[in-house]
Amino acid sequence: MKHSQTNHVGRWTPVVVALSLGLLAQPAWAYLDPGTGSMIISAIVGLFATVGLALKTYWYKIKAFMRKDSADLPTGDEAPGAAPVDSESSTDR
Repeated sequence: MKHSQTNHVGRWTPVVVALSLGLLAQPAWAYLDPGTGSMIISAIVGLFATVGLALKTYWYKIKAFMRKDSADLPTGDEAPGAAPVDSESSTDR
């Protein structure tokens, strides 16, 4: 007969392995100069700028998709209620 409880060993295995590996780590004794810190900061700033630009681009695409059909809206080239101008009957000759 099976128990109604789930097996918790499988759920905790990755946590135990990660903690064990973290405790077994040896010091690297590596030197990081000040230029490395500024390079890391520049990469982080660049990452935020890229994510912000991507969000902005897709936000405008989503807004445009949600709007009504652009053919139904006035283009803004002419005033509301103004008669269309015929280019062939122009007096600019």
